[in-house]
Amino acid sequence: MLRTLVHPLSLTAAGALFLTLLMTVFPNEALQSSLRGLSIWWHVLFPSLFPFFVISEVMLGIGIVHFFGKLLDPFMKPLFRVPGIGGFVFAMGNISGYPVGAKLTSQLREQNLISRVEGERLVAFTTSSDPIFLIGAVSVGFFQNVAVAPVLAAAHYGGGLLIGLIMRFYGRKEDQVQDIFISGHQKTAVSRSVKRSRLNQALRAMHEARLLDGRTLSRLIQDAIQTALKLMIVVGGLVVFFSVILEMLIHTGFLEGISACLRFIFELCGMPAPLADAIIFGLFEVTLGARSAGTASSVLMHQVAIAAWVLSWGGLSVHAQIASLLSKTDLRYRPLLLARLLHSFIAFILVYMLWGWLGV
Repeated sequence: MLRTLVHPLSLTAAGALFLTLLMTVFPNEALQSSLRGLSIWWHVLFPSLFPFFVISEVMLGIGIVHFFGKLLDPFMKPLFRVPGIGGFVFAMGNISGYPVGAKLTSQLREQNLISRVEGERLVAFTTSSDPIFLIGAVSVGFFQNVAVAPVLAAAHYGGGLLIGLIMRFYGRKEDQVQDIFISGHQKTAVSRSVKRSRLNQALRAMHEARLLDGRTLSRLIQDAIQTALKLMIVVGGLVVFFSVILEMLIHTGFLEGISACLRFIFELCGMPAPLADAIIFGLFEVTLGARSAGTASSVLMHQVAIAAWVLSWGGLSVHAQIASLLSKTDLRYRPLLLARLLHSFIAFILVYMLWGWLGV
């Protein structure tokens, strides 16, 4: 027991010591990478994520989330085996990008509005890039070709829907236990509300949620801003941290060694070797990976496929942000990790399948 506890702690301590030594050897590079990560957070992430964090918190307190949950329940339950409230999370996650889906899912779990398995299903397919970044930054900025946006969006968001359909089979045994536990309550609830329309049920759910929250609108907005600011500080810290790690690994030559092995594998598979760097950068940070894919000297179709892989994987920086959100609940990280891996390869394949159809 002691050995299993000491081993990961020893690895973490050794890694932290190694990183500290590298920062001492390369102080200027560490500073520049920190400033670069801070710039990404301030100019890109803060203005794009902060308003959505505040709005989602206010909408949850007002009861609008519960309203849409009741309306969407007949669609979300059969398709994805999550409550209708997951439809709101899915929409917000796609509109505002990662990690908004994970934030909303963790909030719903904290309020016991979804079960543990439903939360793990939900966060698995609501973690995606926002359209502004996908179209504006990646397609127009990095590729300088807006024509790649339709196929990139179809592969990325279509892959997310497929992940949702696949994840409906996850945790079925736990679902059966839950269904037995609440079956009597559900039958009573259905018999009482059978005469009410779906819209009336949704309005009633919103009203009850608002009464249960009890905060005034001014207090709700103030709390929402405070919560969003705390979360944005965590997001910014993780972006800066991974930016420094990536820079240090570049200067030690560690990434170059991995990149050389990956280039060899790419050549064996018939893929352009220069795109191996995009995979390496995208493994850590989605912006760097997408930019590397867009600026590489290669066949456009292969570049877009690698960019789709990077966007769907999300980067370890995004994974760390999501893990920090899930740590406040009993939701497990492992299902998300497997879903991100599967989503990345599905999106990669979809680019080749959709390439001719979307007229690129």
